[in-house]
Amino acid sequence: MSAATPFPNPALRRSASADTLIVADVGGTYARVALADVVAGAPPRISALRRYACADHPSLAAILADFRASLPQAPNAAVVAIAGVLKGDDLVNTNLPWPVSVQATRRDAQLATLELINDFEAVAYAIPFVDAQARVSLTPDAPQANGWPALVLGAGTGLGAALRFEAGSRAVLASEAGHAALGAGNALELQVLQQLLQRWEHVDNERVLSGTGLMNLYPALCALRSTPAQWTTPEALISAALDGEDAVAVETLEVFCGWLGSLAGDLAVSFGARSVYLAGGISAHVARFLHDGRFRDRFLAKGVMRPVLEQVPVWRVEHGELGVLGAAVWYDEHRRAAA
Repeated sequence: MSAATPFPNPALRRSASADTLIVADVGGTYARVALADVVAGAPPRISALRRYACADHPSLAAILADFRASLPQAPNAAVVAIAGVLKGDDLVNTNLPWPVSVQATRRDAQLATLELINDFEAVAYAIPFVDAQARVSLTPDAPQANGWPALVLGAGTGLGAALRFEAGSRAVLASEAGHAALGAGNALELQVLQQLLQRWEHVDNERVLSGTGLMNLYPALCALRSTPAQWTTPEALISAALDGEDAVAVETLEVFCGWLGSLAGDLAVSFGARSVYLAGGISAHVARFLHDGRFRDRFLAKGVMRPVLEQVPVWRVEHGELGVLGAAVWYDEHRRAAA
């Protein structure tokens, strides 16, 4: 997804031991922007992290320009991890509040160079730097050692997925698995899918398995239970479910986590993953439901592949800077590959 630039890059701010650049993680709701000091052979150092509400700003360029203006000495090179895929100069994405052109963004943010990479590609690049304290196991009976390749899957405003390899010329395989067709695994899910097919010709995974997808799943279950929908935002829905005040809200998160477990198992089987990391903003908010057993049961329910998946650890990752960290790791690995 990147617009390739040779490395080393003269647009970077340099010290004797580090390159300093702007790194960002941009989703449909928030953008996180930071400075990264990249030192060969060491984890990148992240500083000056700021969070922006995307809808409060007219463009990605405006966010990057505001961040640069906040710094006493700003680099004029940036790597941005962003939800979507590049088609020429334009980013294809349905969840961002504004269009993104690489060249216009670079010009309007007054950057010398700008690289765009897929947001979950960046998260996958960061995986080797996730320490044990940031991992919470969803499969305690599985071996707890990391295995390669590692599947990285996450629900936020949308749904992202990527594969991280241990080594090789291509460390990460990005994907648009969120836009692959959603598959039903039981009678209830089939009923929900039938409802959604009345609205959309193609129902992809993130129509249900994302923050916005929760607001498709919940009213579908309300209709099946002949109950009026009360909640209109993911935040309100999740709060009601955690409080136990709405049985359909509780059921929504139970169905969501089971369905997410099924997809994680499908992708692990498809890619031959030997470990799975759940990232994304939603997983932290619904952690209680992820740990109640439904996710694990559906992850393992893959017929003859069950014994294989029983050896695949799944972790929920509690790390709020994976995207910006991964953007810096991406820069470092591409710099060394070009050297």
